Amino acid sequence: MQVGVLADSHSYDIDNLPKKALDELMAMDLIIHAGDYTGKNMLDELRTLTNFDGVYGNMDPPEIRDELPSTKVLDVMGFKIGVAHPLEGGAPFGLEKRVRAKFDQVDVIIYGHSHRTKNEVIHGILYFNPGSITGKLPARHKTFGVLKIDTIVKGKIVKV
Repeated sequence: MQVGVLADSHSYDIDNLPKKALDELMAMDLIIHAGDYTGKNMLDELRTLTNFDGVYGNMDPPEIRDELPSTKVLDVMGFKIGVAHPLEGGAPFGLEKRVRAKFDQVDVIIYGHSHRTKNEVIHGILYFNPGSITGKLPARHKTFGVLKIDTIVKGKIVKV
């Protein structure tokens, strides 16, 4: 199974996303967005691409917050995947510790907010931040993530 992972798109619709990324995302079995869509159209349009799940972020308006939770745990092929976007804002320092505190037992934590990519196993948990698909600062590149799930979960950051 392949899961496309987004966060911090900060856009009002998918027309602002790189075409290469959209083509790849449409081929995924599932898309997970870790918040800060910014526009309701973005959320609605992502839902039309393939199976979709996600949480809202600190920059999302009430109409998105009404439809999505702030944190979520998904069971994907037997793996527990926690999804969160820190709502308290602030600096990216200690971000992994803050998102870890939101979940009990998980195998993967997908999160956004910093616009900085992360694909690292820490104490047996894969911490996965896809960066910003629109390259919003402080990101250096337009990026998204792919999780390949089989007997293990492997993450990959894709630059577009």
